[in-house]
Formats: sequence, structure tokens, C-alpha cells
Amino acid sequence: MENFKRIVADNIIRLRTAHDMTQAELGEQLNYSDKSISKWERAESIPDAYVLKQMAQVFGVTVDYILTHHDEGEKIKVKKQRKYSRSVISVITFIAVWTLALFAFVMTWLFCVEPVWLILVYTMPVSLILLLVLNSMWGIKKVNMFFISGIVWGIITCVYLTFYTENWWQLFLVGVPVQLIIILSFYIKKNRKK
Repeated sequence: MENFKRIVADNIIRLRTAHDMTQAELGEQLNYSDKSISKWERAESIPDAYVLKQMAQVFGVTVDYILTHHDEGEKIKVKKQRKYSRSVISVITFIAVWTLALFAFVMTWLFCVEPVWLILVYTMPVSLILLLVLNSMWGIKKVNMFFISGIVWGIITCVYLTFYTENWWQLFLVGVPVQLIIILSFYIKKNRKK
């Protein structure tokens, strides 16, 4: 069994380094921590079948390739993938949403008696929803807590400013328990079976 663990560990190391990936980058691809990757590469444990399948897809090999011994001199065929800067895509999306909102605001300013400034207020939760979706696909999952909080407070602000009356400030009190629920929900940990 120890020899099998060493074979899998060596293959993971070879594939990861051949693809110029750090342990953290591989962990992000597999939705695992770099500590888990390190454990696998030290042959302390073996990833389960589902993770092996994901890993095979990331590296463009079969699961069998990861599980079998290969000679040291054997070359690994690296499938070149185009890598796009995910953060730049997110920033471009954010700017595009705000550009459309500013365009709509300017058009109302030019063609209406009074500009509809609420367009800019409504844009904040919309842009945060887009960033939440992009971060859920590509980013650090814990950052989603800030996006969700911003969305909730943005929606409360939109409702308040849309139906503004002096007595509607209490609406912000609703945000406090909602904020607590959001924070606590990000600290719920799933018990892992050993």
C-alpha cells in the first residue's frame, strides 16, 4: 500500500510541475486546500475517486495514468490551455455594468427634466451580484460573504431611497440579523469522515 501511495504521489507531483502549477493553484482547481495537495504529494494519503477524476481532467490524462508507475525519463504531454486573467475579466465586467448605468443616467439627464439618479443606486447590487457569480466560479469562496453582505445592504438602500419617507429608516434594522446570518453561515464547517 505504501508503494502505491508513493506512485500516486510522484505522479501528482510530476503532473503538477509539468503544468507549472503550485499546490495552491491545483487546490483551487479541485476545491481543496494546498495542505491536502501537500499530504497527497507526501504520500500520507490518496485522493478519493472523485478527486482523482477531477485531477485527471485538469491535467488532461486518465485516472489510470495517475494510478500507475511511469519511468522517470518519460515525458508528460502537456495540453496547453489558454489562461485568461480572471480578475481582469471580473474588473471588465464590473466596469461594463457601471458604464451602462452611467450611460442610462446621462441619457435621463439630457432628455428628462430631472436625472434619475436612482439608476446609480440600483447598479450597486446588480454589479455585486455579477461579481458574486464570477467569484463563485473562479475566486476565493470566503470573499463571497462580502459580496452577499453588499448585495443585502444595497437592496435595503434601494428600497429605502425608492420609497423614501422619514419613518422608513427602520428598514435598516432588518439588515442587522440578516448580516449575522450571512456571517455565521460562512463559518459552518462540514464534518469530514476519517
